[in-house]
This record gives sequence, structure tokens and C-alpha cells, in this order.
Amino acid sequence: MGVRKRERAEAIKEAKKVQYFAKLNNCPTSPRKMRLMADLIRGEKVEKALNILKFSSKEASRRLEKLLLSAMANWQAKNEDASIEDADLFIKEIRVDGGAMLKRLRPAPQGRAHRIRKRSNHVTLVLAAKDNTQS
Repeated sequence: MGVRKRERAEAIKEAKKVQYFAKLNNCPTSPRKMRLMADLIRGEKVEKALNILKFSSKEASRRLEKLLLSAMANWQAKNEDASIEDADLFIKEIRVDGGAMLKRLRPAPQGRAHRIRKRSNHVTLVLAAKDNTQS
């Protein structure tokens, strides 16, 4: 049992070497609003995704654009000799999870209070090259 676990851990470690990702933690936007933009660029090529994000008027698109540029820079750091145009990169996975919630109280009529939840999210973006998808 221990040997299998070790082999699986090594396989996961090898798979992470060919993945290029960037994370955005505690982004002060609600996950629902961020997912609207994430759904637009999931599975798209990097150049097309950058254009979609650049010309969108939503605030979440600015944050995702910066995150995508960061993931591309991470890819460039591991592949210094290759160019991004030739690599044919695409967004393999983009995941938006709920983050910490700030809870505030707003005064309401007759001595009551309404709770305000200021939501945040965590975004994980994974890039892959088209030639790595066969393995």
C-alpha cells in the first residue's frame, strides 16, 4: 500500500512539472460574478482569452487578465527558449472557489439588524500546451 501511494505521489509531482498555473487568493469579488468571466475563457486559447478579458467591461475581467498574464509568465520562466506564440497555450482549467466572508451588520427598522456578507473568492488558473494533451 505504501509503495503505491509513493508512486502515485511521484506521478502527481511529474504531472505538476508540465502544468503552469497561477492562483489568486482572497479576491474581494463575489464568486458568482467571477465565475461569469471564468466561464467565458475556459478552454480558450490564451490570445483569444486575453482579448475577451481586455474588452469586457466587468471588474472581474481586469483581475482575471492579470492572473492570466501571471500564468503566462510562469510558463515563460520554465520554458525560456520557447515562444508563447509557438507553444499554442490554452486554458486547461479555471476554478473559482469561495473565500473568506466579511460579515457586517446594517441597521434595520425597529431596532433590528440585517447581516451583510462581503464575499471573496480564490481563483486557480491552469495553462497547458496542445502537445501535452496526448499524454
